[in-house]
Amino acid sequence: MGAGNNKRGHPLLRGGSAKRERYTHGFSASQMAALTALCGALVPSLPPADRRNGHHHNPQPEEDGGSSKVVEEFLLASAADPPVPGEVAELMSRKCLPEALALVRAVLWLLGTRLGSLALCGARCLSWRFPFVRRFDELPLEHREAALRRWSRLTLLPPLRMFFLITKVFCLYVFYSWTDENSKNPHWRAIGYSPPPADDEPAPAESERPEKRPLDDGIVETNKENDASLPALLAEKGLRVADDAARNVCRVECDVVIVGSGCGGGVAAAVLAAAGHKVVVIEKGNYFTARDYTAIEAPSMEHLYEGGGFVSTLSASALLLAGSTVGGGTAVNWSACIKTPDDVRGEWARDRGLPLFATGEYAAAMDKVFERLGVTAGCAEEGLQNKVLRKGCERLGYKVESVSRNSSEGHYCGSCGYGCRTGDKRGTDSTWLVDAVSRGAVILTGCKAEKLLLEPGSAADGRAKRCVGVVARSTNPAITRTLEVTARVTVSACGSLLTPVLLRGSGLRNRHIGKNLHLHPTALVWGYFPDTVPDLRGRMYEGGIITSLHKVEGGGPGAPARAILEAPAMGLAGAGTQFPWVSGRDMKERMLRYGRTVHLFSMVRDRGSGTVHGERRVAYHLDATDRENMRDGMRRALRVLAAAGAAEIGTHRSDGQRFACGGATEAALEEFLDGVDVVRGPQSKAEAWTLCCTAHQMGSCRMGATARDGAVDARGESWEAGSLYVCDGSVLPGAVGVNPMVTIQSVAYCLATGIAESLRRGPVSRKD
Repeated sequence: MGAGNNKRGHPLLRGGSAKRERYTHGFSASQMAALTALCGALVPSLPPADRRNGHHHNPQPEEDGGSSKVVEEFLLASAADPPVPGEVAELMSRKCLPEALALVRAVLWLLGTRLGSLALCGARCLSWRFPFVRRFDELPLEHREAALRRWSRLTLLPPLRMFFLITKVFCLYVFYSWTDENSKNPHWRAIGYSPPPADDEPAPAESERPEKRPLDDGIVETNKENDASLPALLAEKGLRVADDAARNVCRVECDVVIVGSGCGGGVAAAVLAAAGHKVVVIEKGNYFTARDYTAIEAPSMEHLYEGGGFVSTLSASALLLAGSTVGGGTAVNWSACIKTPDDVRGEWARDRGLPLFATGEYAAAMDKVFERLGVTAGCAEEGLQNKVLRKGCERLGYKVESVSRNSSEGHYCGSCGYGCRTGDKRGTDSTWLVDAVSRGAVILTGCKAEKLLLEPGSAADGRAKRCVGVVARSTNPAITRTLEVTARVTVSACGSLLTPVLLRGSGLRNRHIGKNLHLHPTALVWGYFPDTVPDLRGRMYEGGIITSLHKVEGGGPGAPARAILEAPAMGLAGAGTQFPWVSGRDMKERMLRYGRTVHLFSMVRDRGSGTVHGERRVAYHLDATDRENMRDGMRRALRVLAAAGAAEIGTHRSDGQRFACGGATEAALEEFLDGVDVVRGPQSKAEAWTLCCTAHQMGSCRMGATARDGAVDARGESWEAGSLYVCDGSVLPGAVGVNPMVTIQSVAYCLATGIAESLRRGPVSRKD
């Protein structure tokens, strides 16, 4: 075991919370009393005699105690115990949108009063003793649980349901993800959850350490610099740097500036640097390598995902996962590598007037991407979830397809969603960006682009404006200077959620900027497999994440799939936030079965779309056809789970919809499946609701044959501002229907090749 400074993993990713001296959430004492009572109802202390035997997974006894002891300790634990309520309040104050936080504060204030508690909880607050009305924190557990169930079902006051959802998500997330100074959570052993701990492998001795990380020749980590050191370091990297002391600005000149280092930005940087151009990549996230990753959920989500993983649509009906680190989504995705389907390419070329997708150039670009990522087609050993998917499909006679991955065939890593600790997965941070740095590219980390530098365009260009660079600012408080990076070409590659924000915030007004957002929405289902199933060993978080898929057939031969079934990665705290809450006891029993609860999801190529209104402000509409296709996928997935031998199956509907398979007839199963539907989100008017998840965002600055059809042209250049290009998922004309990583990289390769050619034909002059 490592110790002290020899702990494996970057300090930011190890977790471990020393007791805080003070919190900054600003909640009053009465609000905290109400929040503590809420946490205690969501995750209550349960005497061992109250639990139902046989409904949980028993971990193997360990040296310091048997399984029954650790399970009893878990059942006795409560989220009302410190430090959970304080950590919940702190996390909500940092992650909630302002209106959501205002709602939480208002409801907690009401619950901290007797009249407010009476108004929100009803007659259960009344007492025969003076003062005859009890505050929420004075209610017995069963009354608090009843109030929570009522709020979850309430249709006349949507804000109360939203309050329930917010407190449930944050409470369960903190309870199951909080770690102590040793990167341990006291409840993991009882659940049988054993992520690779941060200190399970000693760090190499100094003499054995690699001399440098793959990107060190080009990395400038602004969070380690200050106003004095940053300009000198940039100059060392071969950039022309000038200080403008009067404006407190550091000016940097290059040929190409790229905002974002993910799927599109990494490829564009490699192609343009290879063409001989000085490239600067601006990335707001940090740089981590395989030796830095820990697979510890909370710190990994905080530092590798946009908004720490707490980004949702404005209606809270969908959770949006997007990478926010060097490598972007490729650093945390699930390795699936699927080329753009032929029918989608044909549709985009034919119906959208974009001939690129029907060309040999695009096909060659996909091959080039596969080659650079080292994509393999096989899998030496599948993990539990993919084994279940394959077994259930084969028993039912459904076709199962193997999924190619950007890793070796022996890659057996279930924690790639928190960064690949083995270094086997090949994201842009270990491929395209390495190529770019080897050709002189510079990557500024911890640096956020604030706006584009625009000036009047030329009549010859036909565009009203011309982009000459980017204004950026380091997230490091020690750097007070603004960075102005001027360039012949500017590329926005900060993803479908943020590229529209940058363009709109800089004054561009094309009506397609921020529109047409596609998400590949998913609906989750689950099946519980006891340890006694002989051919299905292991835990749901072990093994390759996506190695198999099943396509739910369309309306006829050759018709596109209505939905795709795959297995997700789901950390322990993530499972807690996604499982429906119907009682504290039920939730604890669900969590005790976590390791053997297999999840599958139904994903659709969405016809509906959404709008990016601003940073973390996304609206989305799921249309009727999407809902129908998701429903058919859910029903198919539940059949697959039952056929594979699940003892129980269910959905994530808020009322805990589930079905016991043992001894059930086929007719009973069909009756249950007939009742499975895609219910709407928490702001719907129905008593039952659910959440959907998505990790794919596309189309919010789509390319179009004319300015009436898209935000950029077929070469990726803005219709409004010359020399401004977009090279990320936002340029895709629509939803791909499969994992979009290869499609985004292939499009970026083609667009960057075109940019390089335009620069070769003639330099774009720039005003001083």
